[in-house]
Amino acid sequence: MAPMGNRAAAEMMPISVCNKPQAARTQRGFTLLELLLVLTIIGMASILVVPNVGNLDSRSFAVQVRQANSLLNHARRMAVVEGQPQSVHFILEDGARENPASSAASDNEWRSERIQLRVIDSTDQERDIDERFEVTFYPEGGSSGGSLQFELDGQQAVIHIDPFTGRINSGDDGA
Repeated sequence: MAPMGNRAAAEMMPISVCNKPQAARTQRGFTLLELLLVLTIIGMASILVVPNVGNLDSRSFAVQVRQANSLLNHARRMAVVEGQPQSVHFILEDGARENPASSAASDNEWRSERIQLRVIDSTDQERDIDERFEVTFYPEGGSSGGSLQFELDGQQAVIHIDPFTGRINSGDDGA
């Protein structure tokens, strides 16, 4: 007969269905709760990231319009300071340029491949620009003037250039 202490311990211990060692019976894989938590986190991150990917074009458009505005203001100031007419060249490229080194913009050039540019000159004649357009500022404060209308995928922006004072005003026409 077994001593009394061993017998009580044997009665209190549960009988194992599996006789494998403890290390072999450890849990492997993830629980359903852990999987749902990870999927929820991934879903929330995608909600934050996906709209920003779609806004890249709109941010690029705004940056290019600000760059055009900056070039115009710089040319206006330089015309007065240097006492010489200064021009800004707007160049629309077709994207099939053979020599990429020649596509680098100089100090007085604004280049774009995708933006459409329309000009309303100081005589209210409207025309689309296909390749190149030039705005000139004079030392006395005047300019060739007009309005530049930029458009990309339904987004629009306008830069107005006063022909008498050379002042530059920009604004958005919807987006």
